[in-house]
Amino acid sequence: MFHAILSLALLQSADPSVLARIEPRMQAHVDKGHIHGTVTLLIEKGQLVHSAVTGWADRENNKPMRKDSIFQIMSMTKPFTGVGIMMMVEEGKLNLHDPVAKYLPEFRDKPNVLVRQLMTHTSGMASNPIGANIDWYYSMKVSLEDAVKFYATVPLIYDPGTKWVYSNMGIATLGRLIEVTSGLKYEDFIHQRILAPLGMKDSFFFPPEDKKSRIVVNYCTKDGKLSPCPHTTLGGDSRNLRAGATYPAPEFGLYSTAADLAEFYQMMLAGGSWKGKRFLSKASVAAMTMVQTGDIKAGHNAGTAFGLTWEVAKDPAAAAMLWSIGTFGHGGAFGTHGWIDRAKQLVGVFLVQGGSGNAEAKANFIAMASAAAN
Repeated sequence: MFHAILSLALLQSADPSVLARIEPRMQAHVDKGHIHGTVTLLIEKGQLVHSAVTGWADRENNKPMRKDSIFQIMSMTKPFTGVGIMMMVEEGKLNLHDPVAKYLPEFRDKPNVLVRQLMTHTSGMASNPIGANIDWYYSMKVSLEDAVKFYATVPLIYDPGTKWVYSNMGIATLGRLIEVTSGLKYEDFIHQRILAPLGMKDSFFFPPEDKKSRIVVNYCTKDGKLSPCPHTTLGGDSRNLRAGATYPAPEFGLYSTAADLAEFYQMMLAGGSWKGKRFLSKASVAAMTMVQTGDIKAGHNAGTAFGLTWEVAKDPAAAAMLWSIGTFGHGGAFGTHGWIDRAKQLVGVFLVQGGSGNAEAKANFIAMASAAAN
């Protein structure tokens, strides 16, 4: 027993005094009324060192947040789509340097758009669809095939490869590429090849009946007060649970939990193999998590650039957030974030359901988590 305890102590290096300050700090944000709740999780060197909840999953109905509360993780979905694409590359069914039009004829008028550029948000495609009659993008009552055919008609906003513009339509197109190269519906592919093998039992695109009670309500701030986001929010009113939806949204469609996401991130940290299963080669993981955007200004956070569907810390501005250079991760529209810091052997998950204070709470958690792991 003594040797087991000693081994665990040597394995972990997170500062417990810093970790102990995380939950009270998150609760302070809830108490201010700028967010309604959080779920936070940290794994260092393969060991769970922090797991906490604050606040409410559904404030109007006084439902407290739980560690297994289910969130719309929005753009945190994108790296799952990226992993699916790399699986097709490894099977020889797709080439990242090919024109998208080779696989999707609807892109015939955009011959210079490459698969790789969809992965890095440098394709020239705009962020979201615009124009009349796109209510389906919010109701999600459309097929992925039909949605991507529409995206192909939207004019490019710059020459491919010359700029970085975060493109939901581009990532959705990757999802359609998975369908045509694998022969499976996008959501079935992601479930069969990634979610189920990783044991991500609470992750899905369309809510099953037995999971609905654990799904959090998303909140927007209006006139300084939090209220449930309206149906015109991306993904619709969260209380509607995407009733009647058919669009899986490879760019924002996943629901998940902190524990489930930690499995996915640990697989990436481990070089593509996890719990005896190989998901990606080390070469694919390396390609996805290195800077692929060169000198183009890219990324959402200071000091970051983009790999293949992952945001990557590349210079001292990112280090000022206490991330190690090379840390990779992704956020979501309601303030959620997950990251993998190889140097610290740290996986972090921050889940929140919107509100004006979500960015500050996230920045606090990232800094405290990174400081604890030093």
